[in-house]
Amino acid sequence: MISLPDTLAALTPIEGGFTGTIPETWLQGRTAYGGFSAALALHAAQHSDADLPPLRSAQIAFIGPLAGRVTVRAQRLRRGRNAAFVQADVESEAGLGLRATFVFMGPVESKVELRQGTVPAFEKPTGATALFTGKAPFFTQNFDFLDRRDDTVGPAEWLRWVRLKDRTGLDPMIELITVADCLPPAALKLVGGPAPVSSMTWLLNILGPQPQTQDGWWLLRANADFASAGSSSQLMGIWNSEGESMAEQMQSVAIFA
Repeated sequence: MISLPDTLAALTPIEGGFTGTIPETWLQGRTAYGGFSAALALHAAQHSDADLPPLRSAQIAFIGPLAGRVTVRAQRLRRGRNAAFVQADVESEAGLGLRATFVFMGPVESKVELRQGTVPAFEKPTGATALFTGKAPFFTQNFDFLDRRDDTVGPAEWLRWVRLKDRTGLDPMIELITVADCLPPAALKLVGGPAPVSSMTWLLNILGPQPQTQDGWWLLRANADFASAGSSSQLMGIWNSEGESMAEQMQSVAIFA
């Protein structure tokens, strides 16, 4: 198993980005796991400009499959006094596979202060908790999981604690975006079994300047509120080990069943 830190360390710099290889241990079928591909794009964006403020938002389009040798390039779209917009593309031999727009923004004085929402009732795993560890050759082997599977979870909802096994030296934003996509599409539960699926677009908003948690554990929730004609829409959330909301997300997913 080749970890994410090892993959990032092995990247070869080029003008405007870098090249590297997606390990087979990070694949989900014929393409790379979405969180891994997004992490490559974010890594390039972070190194595309000097003294970028913290990541605030990411808009990601999964355009095509990514596997094997890839090229990642990032470019500044605009940089003002407080915010910077950076686009990053990930390409393989099959062509453009991912395009992301990242918004980096520092804090500004504001009269507005609002924090709503409640953390789902699901205790963080302990040393005595039975965990699920993904197996080869699927990307899930890089994570530890604990799913809630009782009547409190909705028919089109996932609730899962996730921990990246090797997060040594990772930038906290890279770690968070790698973990953030680590749930099956919520509407897939309505199918009643495996089915071909594909994430189309992904919006992630960071709720704070620096995500952090204890022991690497993050609580993820996905809830589909629409599924029809092969397309579904789901709302997602991420909390840290202290129950603090770290990010809000939304995804459009194609389900071929």
